[in-house]
Amino acid sequence: MNRSCGILLHITSLPSRYGIGNLGREAYNFIDFLHAAGQSYWQILPIGPTGYGDSPYQSFSTFAGNPYLIDPDRLIQQGWLTQNEVDGVSWGQQPDQVDFQLLYQQRLPLLRKAYERFRQAPPASFSRFCQAEQDWLEDYVLFSAIKSHFANGPWIDWPEPLRLRELEALLHARRDLADDLNFYRFLQYEFYSQWDGLRAYAKEKSVKMIGDIPIYVPLDSVDLWCSPHLFQLDETSRPTCVAGCPPDGFSQDGQYWGNPLYDWNTMEQDGFSWWLRRIEAAGRLFDVIRIDHFRGLESYWSIPAKHKTARDGVWRKGPGLKLVNAIQSRFPHLDFIAEDLGFLTESVREMVTESGFPGMKVLEFAFDSREPSNYLPHCYESNCICYTGTHDNPTLPQWCLESSPDTIRYAREYLHLSDSEDLAAAIIRSGMDSNANLFIAQMQDYLGLGAETRMNEPGTLNPKNWRWRSTPGQFSNQLACHLRTLAAFSHRTFLPTETESGVYSL
Repeated sequence: MNRSCGILLHITSLPSRYGIGNLGREAYNFIDFLHAAGQSYWQILPIGPTGYGDSPYQSFSTFAGNPYLIDPDRLIQQGWLTQNEVDGVSWGQQPDQVDFQLLYQQRLPLLRKAYERFRQAPPASFSRFCQAEQDWLEDYVLFSAIKSHFANGPWIDWPEPLRLRELEALLHARRDLADDLNFYRFLQYEFYSQWDGLRAYAKEKSVKMIGDIPIYVPLDSVDLWCSPHLFQLDETSRPTCVAGCPPDGFSQDGQYWGNPLYDWNTMEQDGFSWWLRRIEAAGRLFDVIRIDHFRGLESYWSIPAKHKTARDGVWRKGPGLKLVNAIQSRFPHLDFIAEDLGFLTESVREMVTESGFPGMKVLEFAFDSREPSNYLPHCYESNCICYTGTHDNPTLPQWCLESSPDTIRYAREYLHLSDSEDLAAAIIRSGMDSNANLFIAQMQDYLGLGAETRMNEPGTLNPKNWRWRSTPGQFSNQLACHLRTLAAFSHRTFLPTETESGVYSL
């Protein structure tokens, strides 16, 4: 990874006339903006279909794409929807917020209309897609169709023959729900078609995509339904222990995620084949794969499922380098980022070092006395990724307003700033100037946006989580020129050229 920079912005946060950012025109425009701004990377959050809580880290499938991200304009262009049909749907009243409840009510019925026209004459590429992706697709569409049939209830509440995947019950479901299965195939076909087009355009513009894979999957997922033996479940398919993080200086009770934990011993017996399939699928989508909660591969916080907080968990050993080595051996051509934040031990540090994966340094942690790791910019080795903050952190302007006086005082002293100088801008410059090979800031940080645009507050079901959207006009030519100049002065891109009119050529 060469010295470069990028921006963290989830696809759902793009501007859109249709209630949520998608894979359409505004995504292509953002790639143009990144190219103009001298940014080499676009980092996004997981893109799987989301369930309760709307978190991209709680997806129904490791392999499927989120149908909310399908661009309605492309469906219109293909003749599967009309403009009047799309304009006749209410997409919410706030252009800077995603209304997930409204999407849940409106988006699938509209996509069903598109499918009804599509099914009259499916293109040949549809059958080729279904054949190529059948390894995961057939389980996913069956899961989705059955789930829809039972009012979207979790699979652990389905009738026992379906819950236990008895062959006769599955055959009956495939027969009785055949059209629904084909609808869900259509959604994945269209998602992947649109994704492939966007990815090809990014390559044309020399922008690489950084994708994020959550370390865990939720209980209500096709992954658990199809492979319960790979997880720590009891005889009723309920988790015996669940995932989270221990208490620390930021949270008295820790973080209770509630995801089922892997049965690593069972996974190891077949060479971690489930994980290798997962990495292979991510490698098809992204140029760089960020492995969420990488430290959990060395040891993970195991919480008895009957408990309601993370306080009473214990550390358990994970697969460590055995899994890392299996991934590297199978995929030597892929680039990874190790999300090594949280409680770090010497064993975790050794695993990250031996993997060779770049770890993460977060500038919002650098000046906080509660954070034991050293994230000060002058300490960075080159093989790391420097962030202002992640999707789980406050925006940088919010952090500057809400941090303790001691933290702000120390930050200003470290950065040699007077009280009148812009602290957020100085923190960005310190990251740009650092030795880290890659520097990434949240888009909100460059736009100077505050608490109302924070993407996620970890460990909460805050109704504001995941909802922020940018609005048209925010990704301006002026901002692109400013970012390109910042990047050039830090030797992360080349300088822009100025035209006779005084406007930078982008």
